[in-house]
Amino acid sequence: MASGDLGSQHTRDFLETSDFSPNLLDLLSNILVLYQTVPYLPISAILNVAATSRSFRQLLHNTPGVFRHLDLTRVSTAQFDIDGIDHGGEVWRNVQVDENLTEDDFYSGPLRGIFSSLRRRNILQHVNTLVLDGLSVTSEFVNDLLVDPSSRVRILSIREVKNLNERKLMQSLRYACRKSRPEDMPRLKALYYFGKKDAPPLPMTAPSRHVAPARVSRGANISAGWNYKSQHALKESIEGEGEDWYSRKGRMISKPIADGWAETLLDCRETLCFDTVLCTGPRHRNSPAFGKTLVTPVSANGSSPWGVATFAVGGCASCGSAPEGFTVYGESRAEELPLLSPVPLHSSSVKSATRPVPMMHGAGQRHEFVPRCLECIRERYCFSCNQWWCEACYQVPSREELAMQHVHIVDEANGLMDHEMAALAQLKVKTPKITRSCWECEHNCLDCIAETQKRCHRCGGGYCIIHHEGSTLKLGARSVVDVGVLTFINRQALVRERVIND
Repeated sequence: MASGDLGSQHTRDFLETSDFSPNLLDLLSNILVLYQTVPYLPISAILNVAATSRSFRQLLHNTPGVFRHLDLTRVSTAQFDIDGIDHGGEVWRNVQVDENLTEDDFYSGPLRGIFSSLRRRNILQHVNTLVLDGLSVTSEFVNDLLVDPSSRVRILSIREVKNLNERKLMQSLRYACRKSRPEDMPRLKALYYFGKKDAPPLPMTAPSRHVAPARVSRGANISAGWNYKSQHALKESIEGEGEDWYSRKGRMISKPIADGWAETLLDCRETLCFDTVLCTGPRHRNSPAFGKTLVTPVSANGSSPWGVATFAVGGCASCGSAPEGFTVYGESRAEELPLLSPVPLHSSSVKSATRPVPMMHGAGQRHEFVPRCLECIRERYCFSCNQWWCEACYQVPSREELAMQHVHIVDEANGLMDHEMAALAQLKVKTPKITRSCWECEHNCLDCIAETQKRCHRCGGGYCIIHHEGSTLKLGARSVVDVGVLTFINRQALVRERVIND
């Protein structure tokens, strides 16, 4: 070997084994790298790394912000899979469940055990964002977080949790946000509760490029490649839908809203932000258009004068606006902006939790939406194309008006009387823009119904192309039913004939 080759080989070996090569400790000692890395790690992984050496322990436990974001949804000891509280024979955490155990102690036991351990390690005092989605969380547990002066939790996520008493939770929230509350209390500023919990990230593994062995078929390699492409396309599709409320329109909250939540949001609106807002339809008192639009107020029906927004819609299909105007990020007040999913990783402020992602196309476009409850868009909103018609442009026909269009007086000669003909000449027929033509479909506009509803040329029966169940243009729903009935009758006749012959 030449001397030049020996020199380069020694230099390479020295660089690979010298102290100048970066290691994990040097990499994490960079504050920027550390802050961008630890939010993606579970608490168990951080503690395991800290237990490897004294240097890692000092770095992770003495650096502020390492335990700022705490996600317990993937911790196995936080899971709760026991159905009932009165299972006297169940052994849980090496303690026999007996009558002295309260309901809160039973259902919140796993989380309280974890919190006790974190408190002993001096970790809980550094937590600013706490994610408990899907776990067993009681209202007493949330109340302890609200009233505890040592708690530093600013963002709490309890979406799709178990064993939570909503009534007690509303009482705790309204009490914590009362006007006579202590100064700087509650420390909690954002609560995720109404939406769905964040979906786990899709694993994106690049297809292997090594040569497959002979025993592996070519079809398996093709399937693996298509699986990778489908995962990549699904991820791009999910990300392309944009954020809820601003980019993606339609139903935002799918869970039923219990009575009292609208009043709770109203009482807490200056202190707490939620992942939904109050409905601003002109039927509600908090709407800027209340009393200015020809609609019946909700209070006239004996209902609550406020409502929780479960839909996000754009501008009216006719005028492009709404009687109450839009909720615009950057222009509307902070209490009018909903918390956006997912829960922010690198910040624990309300501003970051309500900030939408900047638009890639069109610098002049605004982030805006119209928050509405279901009652305010009933028979105004199309569930297929997300179009809707506001109260200023469209008045929903009443049942009496629709009945007048179909009931007329006829004489003995089977014809309309003269005064009926004159009345019909002056009558302005109101055609409903939203109707329901399929029992399985939601209320849709006339254009969407024309695209999805077909009529059989044979029997004249209508059917939906989405829920047709075998109907075609030559074999409609009525024909399918008739064929099914005849088939059933023929089968019954054959059974009787066999019984008689036997």
